[in-house]
Amino acid sequence: MEWLNYHHLRYFWTVAREGSLKKAAEKLRVSQPSISAQLSELEEVLGEKLFRRSGRNKVLTDAGQIALRYADEIFSLGREMVNAIKQRPTVQALRLYVGVADSFPKLVTHEILRPVFSLPQAIHVICREGKLEDLLEQLTAHRLDIVLADETASSATKARTFNHPLGESSTSFCASGKLAATLRKDFPKSLHEAPALLPSDATSLRRAVEVWFRELGIQPRVVAEFEDLALMQVMAAEGRGFIALPSVVVEEATRRYGFRIVGQADTCRVQFHAITAERRIVHPAVARITGAAAAHSP
Repeated sequence: MEWLNYHHLRYFWTVAREGSLKKAAEKLRVSQPSISAQLSELEEVLGEKLFRRSGRNKVLTDAGQIALRYADEIFSLGREMVNAIKQRPTVQALRLYVGVADSFPKLVTHEILRPVFSLPQAIHVICREGKLEDLLEQLTAHRLDIVLADETASSATKARTFNHPLGESSTSFCASGKLAATLRKDFPKSLHEAPALLPSDATSLRRAVEVWFRELGIQPRVVAEFEDLALMQVMAAEGRGFIALPSVVVEEATRRYGFRIVGQADTCRVQFHAITAERRIVHPAVARITGAAAAHSP
């Protein structure tokens, strides 16, 4: 059985957090060669390089990212143990690393994560936003516990992943005051040649809306396109054009930004998915999310 030298792990953890041998040496009050030797021994035991050089700094490899995550938990538990023995009150928070595809509506993210905060133990959620492909790589490298997306993971994904449908929503069209009043009169024909602020082509919402437009012979005048739906809503609040949103978040969006609903397209639907990777131990917060699929779709 191979034993982990926690002294070596402490040196690795400090270098990873400080970003360089020099800063770590200053904090630990030891020489840089001493730290370097300890890191080499740890890498030999693990059989993987934990750092790569980037200029004068040490940058974590994929293996290093995984090791850092475990080291965070190990030393957090160490502090917890000391506090428990010394009878200091403390609560160990459960960490949940969530990847959110940049095309995924932020208000939907909030609703999906809501059940996590009702877990019996304290929860610490870390959200990371990015392209779905990048997030899936982090998921398979154990840097994320779950990914939220508006499309499923491709079958071409290298590692084994699981798609969990969380529900679907119709699409609602909204605009600010005067524009909304004008577009309501003859919806959906009123959207033809009307100024539109739309999601980017890469999003499933945009693809669904485009299909719906084509079926009805509607060609809006696209003023701007966005990967960030939150920014799209901010600009729409200034009356620059109408927007399309999943109906499930319209009530919150109208409350926050003062939109008025122009109309709803029941046949224009978007889906929401949670994506997980194969794990020997199921994260309780992940189980809560995947088990809380939407009871109904608007």
